[in-house]
Amino acid sequence: MLFDLHVHTNHSDGFFTPEKVVDLALERNLRGIAITDHDTVSAIEIAVQYSKKYNNFTVIPSIEFSTLHNNEEVHILGYFINPSDPDILDITEKLKNSRLGRGIKMVKKLNDLGIYITIDEVIKISGGDLIGRPHIARILINKGYVTSIEEAFNKYLDRGKPAYVERYKLTIEEAISIIKKSGGYAVLAHPGLLKNKSIIEHCIKSGINGIECIHSKHNPLDTEYLKIIARSNNLIVTAGSDFHGDYLDLLGKYSIDINTLPKFKERI
Repeated sequence: MLFDLHVHTNHSDGFFTPEKVVDLALERNLRGIAITDHDTVSAIEIAVQYSKKYNNFTVIPSIEFSTLHNNEEVHILGYFINPSDPDILDITEKLKNSRLGRGIKMVKKLNDLGIYITIDEVIKISGGDLIGRPHIARILINKGYVTSIEEAFNKYLDRGKPAYVERYKLTIEEAISIIKKSGGYAVLAHPGLLKNKSIIEHCIKSGINGIECIHSKHNPLDTEYLKIIARSNNLIVTAGSDFHGDYLDLLGKYSIDINTLPKFKERI
């Protein structure tokens, strides 16, 4: 029973609708996925209802919160959350508004650099629900200012680059608390990408339930190192592709047998 536990839709910075993501997952012989859009739960009910047309396929209601710790962005995944929880809805609305304000400021900075895009273009490509830096990057690609999302971030959009603007972020402790209060499990996303590895220990002390050991951007040494940390601290080991849609073959490639995750299996 293979599940990909890190999947994005066009309700945050993915390419595909929730329905299309479910279809693609089935084509890859997955038995389930976790919809983990950034700072929003708006795709979950759509995906859950659509998945009911298929037998033996599960959509796990999830989220990926962006937090900030010691000037480094840290992502916390929340699994089996209640997408109707008032606290979840309140914080995601606050984060949505913060993203819009940030997007406006970033577009202004790009304009000042002689790069002519508009916030309306960004909203249109995002679908209007949640604006992220990848949406701005895609406009830059479409207009020929850069050739890839990576180039857009490296030149303009990453922290420390000329068009970067900080936005409101939760602390690690706040994200974990919100997830747990909603009945979910909090998991540290792609820790192999963290520059400051001491953040892993901080998350453990803050009450994280699991670690995403298997990820599309982890090398084999990362994976084994993180598994050792997880098991020595009695944490859940998860796996996910971090699928956004730009690389179709990624979906399901970094999956996990849900039978090896008793806490997940019993919730399903």
